[in-house]
Amino acid sequence: MIKKRSKINAIWNYKCPRCHQGDLFEKPYIITNSFKMPKSCDVCNQAYEPEPGFYFGAMFISYIITGFLFLILAALSLLVFNLSVNQTTFLVLAVGAIFFIFFFRISRVLWIHFIVKYDEEIVKKLKIAELES
Repeated sequence: MIKKRSKINAIWNYKCPRCHQGDLFEKPYIITNSFKMPKSCDVCNQAYEPEPGFYFGAMFISYIITGFLFLILAALSLLVFNLSVNQTTFLVLAVGAIFFIFFFRISRVLWIHFIVKYDEEIVKKLKIAELES
């Protein structure tokens, strides 16, 4: 049975912004294809790249998220934990390398969720089609 997910739940689980059911990234998660997205939602057929260069705006979201996170991390490591500048730099680079795929994915998901809105009519049609089959 198709049920509506909350917006935050759909974002956190990388789900389609239009129906909150389809996956935005290919599964199963394999590190070599962690950036691969299907062309459209397998549930509601929403195009995941509506136009060329669509995810250019996701880059700015990524800059904002990582910038604030790294500034806070650097300030904490310098002021609270009394690490040296070299240790702080290494820490920030290590965190960036470890969480790079997460930042990439979450910024794309946030961007498409900002642009494409949840469509209750599509979900109703999907529920009816599911009940008929």
